Amino acid sequence: MSPVLTTASVPDGDKVTYWRDALGRALVPTTVAPHGTGPFHGRITTSLLGHLRVSTIEADAQRISRTPSLVARSPEAFLAVGIQVSGTATLTQDGRRALVREGDLLVYDTTRPYSLDHPARFTTHFFLLPRRAPGLPDADLSRITGTAIGTSDGFGTVLLPFLASLATSAHSFAPAVAGRLAGSVVDLVATLLAERTRQSGTHQDDTRAHLVLRVREHIDRNLGDPALSPEAIAGAHRISVRYLHRLFEGEGVTIGRLVQQRRLEECARELARRGGRNATVSAVARRWGFVSPTHFSRAFRTAYGVSPSEWRDPRTHEMSGADPRT
Repeated sequence: MSPVLTTASVPDGDKVTYWRDALGRALVPTTVAPHGTGPFHGRITTSLLGHLRVSTIEADAQRISRTPSLVARSPEAFLAVGIQVSGTATLTQDGRRALVREGDLLVYDTTRPYSLDHPARFTTHFFLLPRRAPGLPDADLSRITGTAIGTSDGFGTVLLPFLASLATSAHSFAPAVAGRLAGSVVDLVATLLAERTRQSGTHQDDTRAHLVLRVREHIDRNLGDPALSPEAIAGAHRISVRYLHRLFEGEGVTIGRLVQQRRLEECARELARRGGRNATVSAVARRWGFVSPTHFSRAFRTAYGVSPSEWRDPRTHEMSGADPRT
């Protein structure tokens, strides 16, 4: 039997908190905001299929969000592949918004903030794969995550019924069989993502998408450089600063804000790790490109609601229910 988490026997006043914690155990930690005003109802069934985690979620209307703070505190590196069994959702990640209809597949990356907005009661099967399992380059993976994939044509017509069947029977297989099936799931998902990558290469905005990804990767590689600025980034890619800003108009974040956000995320990760307590807060800030300790502390408090010193205190994370060592 697969473990079942349900709000059915939970007091009304505790249902949302219970549900948030249940989602965190089944998938990854997120915030939850129900849309309705009445008692919230939700049910999760989770199974292991070899090294994959398979969950079926049935719940009332809600918005699920994985914030930068939660990514920093619990940086589980999964690729989530969902099957929208009933209801709809709006998936948002990296500035992209995708409407997920009944029968669609959805894909997102747990190492980046995202949200799933369900306007009505829904049922979704989720497969959590290790992020590196499909073997795709980061640039290709980033072009596909945060998207919905229709299954009216292409490889999705093969993958959808296979995954849907596995989601309801994952608990019934012997370990050796489950392991082989998990490998098949990874191979099939990788095939689907590779197909989608080739298709997206024919779009008119393909050049722009490639350049945006190159800029994001450049930022991640150079976060520790205090001179990392829009001017420096534009110069490294031989484009004008004006064009750089135009590139990110559709990304939901300005280039300057993205640099600061990524620096804060890396500082938060390091400060939350137990081993990071040997370095001073100022040293961590400097390592990730912050020149002014005052500016860093102010920006950190704005983003995470506490000071850097409070963030690295294990009691802060114990009160929030998160494990800062992950």
